[in-house]
Amino acid sequence: MSRQGGIAAVREQIARACHDAGRDPATVTLVAVSKTFGADAIEPVIAAGQRVFGENRVQEAKAKWPPLIARHGGRNSGIELHLVGSLQSNKAKDAVALFDAIHSVDRGSLAEALAGEIARQGRRPLLFAEINTGAEPQKAGVLPQDADAFLAACRDRYGLAISGLMCIPPQHEAPAPHFALTAKIARRNGLGLLSMGMSADFQTAIAFGATHVRIGTAIFGARESVRSES
Repeated sequence: MSRQGGIAAVREQIARACHDAGRDPATVTLVAVSKTFGADAIEPVIAAGQRVFGENRVQEAKAKWPPLIARHGGRNSGIELHLVGSLQSNKAKDAVALFDAIHSVDRGSLAEALAGEIARQGRRPLLFAEINTGAEPQKAGVLPQDADAFLAACRDRYGLAISGLMCIPPQHEAPAPHFALTAKIARRNGLGLLSMGMSADFQTAIAFGATHVRIGTAIFGARESVRSES
């Protein structure tokens, strides 16, 4: 299937999942995760009308996206970039300058660095706190039992406006309980956005209230290699 065919199929699946959940498809933002793919792979997806893209690495996005955006009208392109991978505090400056949303706020040092850069640059990307719902030691993210305190610290200590939560369920577990837990934490903290669901489970995520689904493989195909996040 072509990439244009892939994104058309994903859009149809999102619409169907929203119908089944009694939701308006307009309430779900499709983030096309283009990490590791070059401009030749991304161009057909832009041509299909997609304007929201996800990247894992600041340096990769910094090299790849400014020329792409310039070719499609610059500031008038309507293209949004979302950082969906882990972020090092020392790359907060570049992340705030480049991305329209950051899905991986997960520790105080990063919250502090982002708050400082937002104040300096006057840019306010949409921010999601990442929740490690499976308490997996190899994964980034705030533990569920620490989420309320972390969100309060972002607000009261760092002056950082968190708009939603993000999670990545453990690979070999049913995703539904993890989506339900993330949605519960969001509700009790008054957060309206949920970045949940990838190619294998986004329909389930939509049923649990996902507002942003991060889909790469179903659009771009399998990746030849997986590079480290930063």
